[in-house]
Amino acid sequence: MTREVTQARQHLVSLYRRTGADLPFGDPLPSHGTEMEGWFWRLSDAREGRVVVALCSENRHPDGNWSTAAIALHPGKVVRSAAIDGVRADRTRFAVKAESGDDLVDASREKLRMVIGDTELDLKFDDEFHWPKAFGGGGVFSCVPFLNQYWHPYRLGGKASGTVSCGDERWTFSGAALYCERNWGAGFPLRWWWGQAHDFDEAFKGEDVSVAFSGGLLELGPLKRDVTGVVVRLGDRVLRITPPALVSSSCDLDRWRIDARTARYRVELNGEGTPEGPHVLPVPLPGERRNIDTDYEYLAGK
Repeated sequence: MTREVTQARQHLVSLYRRTGADLPFGDPLPSHGTEMEGWFWRLSDAREGRVVVALCSENRHPDGNWSTAAIALHPGKVVRSAAIDGVRADRTRFAVKAESGDDLVDASREKLRMVIGDTELDLKFDDEFHWPKAFGGGGVFSCVPFLNQYWHPYRLGGKASGTVSCGDERWTFSGAALYCERNWGAGFPLRWWWGQAHDFDEAFKGEDVSVAFSGGLLELGPLKRDVTGVVVRLGDRVLRITPPALVSSSCDLDRWRIDARTARYRVELNGEGTPEGPHVLPVPLPGERRNIDTDYEYLAGK
């Protein structure tokens, strides 16, 4: 009987996750089975001035699911992207695999291997800081079914080691600062904004600090509203400020400002781009089985 109860519970949880929502203290990393499931990695070596961004997704399509995959490198304006057929994303654990021709994605909690054209990365992750809160990055809205978009910064710190190569150039990382997040739902919102930073050693005297914000047009049936959430890690503490708390944002192509406050805390974020301009990364159109280049990211903004 105990086994039957466990199986019934797992089935109910799986059905609930298909709506995009997660239970308190649930694991948002495995695929929910929504129209678009995304995973994102950002690592940096402040001493060498290097930044690597990688992303992949599982996009639903009647003719077979496919993946948006991309690698972006700084310095330089390197962006490699692909639409890869045959993606498989596990719904019980974090495991994503896709392969088509020479393009490849193999991702899990502990590692990432990705090959797109002449660019390849092979990384392992450790020193993970576990998310300590009951609800995900969206706060209580993480439990609300059928939202158009969900967001969860699941790794606010950690280390990445391995290699990244592009053509004849090869970078080696040993203990690079790492940030990872998830987003999923009915494709990307009509408008959205995002930022993340973690190289603050001089300002915080070596304490582990990571900050991320994400915002966009949130939709639930006929209800539509622009919302923004902020997550800050200070050592062992994590501060999350999301609606219904007061969070305002103003963003344009090369500057952004976030002001988030509760009765106890206030977080102000001010950022700006760099003269060389942003990298342009792909965004999936799941039902059309193609990517569009509308994701503008400053890999080394301030």
